[in-house]
Amino acid sequence: MRLGLNQVYFSYKHAPILKGVNFEVEAGEVLGLVGPNGAGKSTLLKCINAILKPQAGYIDFNGQSIGEMPLNEIAQRVGYVPQTLSTAAPLTVYETVLMGRKPRLKWKVTQQDKDIVEASLRRMQILPLALRYFNELSGGERQRVMMARAFCQEPEILLLDEPTNNLDLRHQLETLDMVKDAVKKNRLLAVVAIHDLNLAVRYTDKLIMLKDGVICRIGKSQEVLTPEAIEEVYGVKTAVITYQDSKYILPISAKPGAAPNIYLEEEDYGKIHV
Repeated sequence: MRLGLNQVYFSYKHAPILKGVNFEVEAGEVLGLVGPNGAGKSTLLKCINAILKPQAGYIDFNGQSIGEMPLNEIAQRVGYVPQTLSTAAPLTVYETVLMGRKPRLKWKVTQQDKDIVEASLRRMQILPLALRYFNELSGGERQRVMMARAFCQEPEILLLDEPTNNLDLRHQLETLDMVKDAVKKNRLLAVVAIHDLNLAVRYTDKLIMLKDGVICRIGKSQEVLTPEAIEEVYGVKTAVITYQDSKYILPISAKPGAAPNIYLEEEDYGKIHV
């Protein structure tokens, strides 16, 4: 299973947003999208999901153009969690998650559909909220509901736009653990837009660093996020600390002429208390 983008361009009216984007993702991989606000991350996810149509370029899933797929097939194969969460209708949490089964429903909701909804609610630890109205929930609770709906679709591709928005620290880690586990165990592929660079380097296999609609860096997550790359894309000086073979990024300053970027290995700063 493979998702590929070839020379994808997209503009809103006369404002170019994506400028010749190319990449591939294979089954079992989590690809992270990082970059400053307005870099084109959300637009890129919407193009992959056929919500937006690129003016040029090609997006294919296993050799088939996503733009030529029937919408119901896209809805079956792609689970999408947007950045903005709302429902026009007064739906309960259960009904909202059940909507994830809509592309697969025949004549009526089956017991299998109900079992999948319940499993998704349990997975995101929101079963006690099942009869609450979605629009009455906190931002973090809504985020978990939308993640449950995406899992309920049983998709092959997960497109997640800031999936840790509004989540507390524990639920951020638990949610990304679930995403990574689902991708590895079920041979899915995921494309995740995320602002937190420490979560990005920890939970993704590959990273794309976007700036002004152009890919500045692409590669293995542990290799891409260097202080030089971060400064190029964000204009921020950083310290990159290596601990137990993982990188941790500490921002230093966004001021021009600030202290230089710093690399620290474990032997440089002694014992770490965790």
